[in-house]
Amino acid sequence: MRVVGPPLCLVVATTVAYFLLPLDNFGPHRPLLSWTIFFVGLAIVTYLLLRQIMNAYVDKPGTHPVLVIPVLMFLAVLLFSATYYALAKDPNAFTGLKTRLDALYFTVVTLATVGYGDVVPGSQTARLVTMFQILYSFVVLTAAATAVTRRVRRRAGERLGRDDLT
Repeated sequence: MRVVGPPLCLVVATTVAYFLLPLDNFGPHRPLLSWTIFFVGLAIVTYLLLRQIMNAYVDKPGTHPVLVIPVLMFLAVLLFSATYYALAKDPNAFTGLKTRLDALYFTVVTLATVGYGDVVPGSQTARLVTMFQILYSFVVLTAAATAVTRRVRRRAGERLGRDDLT
């Protein structure tokens, strides 16, 4: 539990921050600030994810990509969710997105490619960000999940003394 504790605390802390931080300072009324925070935040998360993916593939000693990658993936989800919430300040941006929970729900539904249709992007900007999230999920988050799976299988194979798991 010692190893899992810090990542779990980080997930809880970022979730609490997502629901408590004053996200009303972002949105259509402050486009430069909003887009800068989104792209810089996403660039940082992506850079950290790519480093962890490499650590997983080269099996770098002293690293824990199996613990770090899911936390970074969760941060990416929260970043997209906060962006959707900020975009929703424009009444034409979304249908059905009023709260932070709605934004988080829409992000997860989009990530899972379920698309129930209860929250719908209405503006061109909201559609563009949604398409970007889908592409980001297909490329970056899928690569990250694959790296975690590969590392877990490799470690399981080493423990069992089997090569067919790697």
